[in-house]
Amino acid sequence: MKPADTSLGDAGRVQGVTEFTRRVKELLEGGLAPCWVAGEVSNLRAQASGHVYFSLKDAGAQLGCVLFRGDAARQGLALRDGLQVLAYGEVSVYEARGQYQLVVRALIDHGAGRLRQEFEQLKQRLAAEGLFAAARKQPLPLLPRTVGFITSPTGAAVQDFIRILTRRGWTGRLVILPAKVQGEGAAAELTAMVRTAEALNIFDLLVIGRGGGSAEDLWAFNEEPLVRAVADCGVPIISAVGHEIDTTLCDYAADARAETPSGAAELISSHYLAATERLQAAAAGMAAALENALAGAAGKLDHARSRLRLLAPTAVIESNHLRLDDLGNRLGAALRSAVQGRRETLGAARLRLVSASPEKRVQLESHRLLALWKRLESASPASVLKRGYAIVRDESGQPVARAMGLKPGQALVNEFHDGQVRVRAE
Repeated sequence: MKPADTSLGDAGRVQGVTEFTRRVKELLEGGLAPCWVAGEVSNLRAQASGHVYFSLKDAGAQLGCVLFRGDAARQGLALRDGLQVLAYGEVSVYEARGQYQLVVRALIDHGAGRLRQEFEQLKQRLAAEGLFAAARKQPLPLLPRTVGFITSPTGAAVQDFIRILTRRGWTGRLVILPAKVQGEGAAAELTAMVRTAEALNIFDLLVIGRGGGSAEDLWAFNEEPLVRAVADCGVPIISAVGHEIDTTLCDYAADARAETPSGAAELISSHYLAATERLQAAAAGMAAALENALAGAAGKLDHARSRLRLLAPTAVIESNHLRLDDLGNRLGAALRSAVQGRRETLGAARLRLVSASPEKRVQLESHRLLALWKRLESASPASVLKRGYAIVRDESGQPVARAMGLKPGQALVNEFHDGQVRVRAE
């Protein structure tokens, strides 16, 4: 094996960490287009600045994410640790730490994503069977005389459908075929009504649909039995479910799709049906060419947008936001550590002061002084007099210590604790 060439040529030019990290940033941010990422929220941290930091994780890895204040204010989803979400955003590199992260622009609950996943899985399986193949599609009659509308008879979609047909002067016959369009049992009723309408053999064209609603409200039109019944129906059928942005599997299985029930009424009554039929083949080719052209243009646009984002003040501001939050966290930690150190030093000084304080010695000497005072008090003359003794004094006030030397009739004074009594010696 040939040893690696470690010489410093043009390709081996030594780069500083900042320069190398900036190259990595350009490669990642310029080479990865914005995308959706699914995962579980963890390590959720909301900063006082309004920015939100968290991680997305699954069984094999985790990804750091940031939701800047402006984007966070637009979200209708309450983030919490453990929440399964779909996050849309673009990759970004925080140069100060050499870390890459996802700058999140939109978040949705992964529960809605699960319905979409089920939709895509069933769509792919049925498409693989050829259920949606163009070869199965039946041409719509140019001038249908009898049309059956499979829907709820009380919904607003029926009134809009009839109003448009009337306004456009359509003179055919319309039969409303009632069925539930949402909730338990709706798919079964719709399936049974499709088969009943086909068995009656009186309709030139069928329409199946309802007004708009949530993905859960429209889910009956994604049930496999109904989709198969629509695809196998011998009568040409138009799927007109929800609004323009709503798409169901019945739309793929039907012979034609209308954006809304009102759109289906316009399609049925339009004098341009024949031209529409002739243009379908050309439209398919044009759609493919347009899709390719749009894909190429979108790639170039994304590349230009990525390059522009690197030069835009927004990227610099967001990077500075990240650095400011980082420095703020580090400053807070340093201040807390410094305060804790000062507290510990103060506590140690307080203990030393308490141990060196003269207060205890003062208390001890006070107790000793009190004991001496009590002893002195007990030995004082006044204390002796209180115990029943008396002091004998002569006329000059001097104590008489001996009986010897006293003269009969000599005046004396007996001093008690509560007063004096004059006496004479006998």
